[in-house]
Amino acid sequence: METWPKGIAKPAVRALNSVGITTIEQLITIDEKTLKSLHGMGPKAIDVLKMALHEKGLQFKASDSE
Repeated sequence: METWPKGIAKPAVRALNSVGITTIEQLITIDEKTLKSLHGMGPKAIDVLKMALHEKGLQFKASDSE
C-alpha cells in the first residue's frame, strides 16, 4: 500500500483509487484537469501531489488541450 505524502486526505486517496492510481508514479498517466474533476480531490491535495512528483523529477500528464 502506497504511503501518500502528508496533506493527502482520505477523500483524495479514494478519488485516486477510483481511477486506478495507487502510487505517486502512476500520477504521470493523468492530467491535472482530470485530477481536479475527481470527487474528493481538492486544490491542496493537487498541490501536494504536484510537489511529490516534482521531487521525483516527474509531472502530471500534459493536457490534450496544451
